[in-house]
Amino acid sequence: MKYYILHNGGKIYYSDSGMGSPVILIHGHLESSEIWERFAGRLSALHRVISVDLPGHGRSAVYGDCHTTEFMAEAVKSLLDSLGIRKAFLIGHSMGGYVTLAFLELFPELLTGYCLFHSHPFADTPETIQKRENEIKIVQSGKKYLMYPENISRMFATMNMEKFREALQNSKNIASRIRDEGIIAALNGMMIRPDRVSVMEKGSAGCLWILGRHDNYIPFDQIHKRVKLPANARIAILENSGHLGFIEEEDQSFQIVTEFIRDLQNG
Repeated sequence: MKYYILHNGGKIYYSDSGMGSPVILIHGHLESSEIWERFAGRLSALHRVISVDLPGHGRSAVYGDCHTTEFMAEAVKSLLDSLGIRKAFLIGHSMGGYVTLAFLELFPELLTGYCLFHSHPFADTPETIQKRENEIKIVQSGKKYLMYPENISRMFATMNMEKFREALQNSKNIASRIRDEGIIAALNGMMIRPDRVSVMEKGSAGCLWILGRHDNYIPFDQIHKRVKLPANARIAILENSGHLGFIEEEDQSFQIVTEFIRDLQNG
């Protein structure tokens, strides 16, 4: 069941299930909270699990032509405040990881820990900015259908395309329902986000960094070497995943996440 809160004159939608210590699931670009459905269902046996539709995604409001990562983090903060949650563990997938790092920088006292799931702390490269600008032009021309199918397909490891064809189609269906304005606002926000390597290295909260060996978007063998992880951080590599490990290797991902949260709770 979907619920909503009022935030800055618009509605932010979320789902809420389970009991126990709160875990907040934050989806990525061209996604909504629907992407977490199976994973959230499993986590809710151990935790209170809240999956949020970020501004411009799912049913949540579009607030303008640029949703910065800071703005989206503030929407998550507003949700926690509305639900009376004083501390939570955040899991951010891809763009959701950028939002999670913005949250870490703005509200570290509200985190029991966090997980970057197929994400990273770096600002966009000039090449990535150019790609996002081209995608904005495609969406503005009313032809987002030329853009999202390829982007979604690349989220799965090439070797997993056939095995997860139903999940792939579901991801495409989710992307097709995202409003053009929401896609553009997210792209504009990602292009101007700052580098947050220092935020991650500071170690204000326990960090779990999950990467996929076959990720078509993040070259894991290069990217993790550029961050000096603090003592309270752990990195995990999913050997048979691309950019959607919580789907491609659900069991392994569930074990990694739940064990990390348990270890944090046990001190």
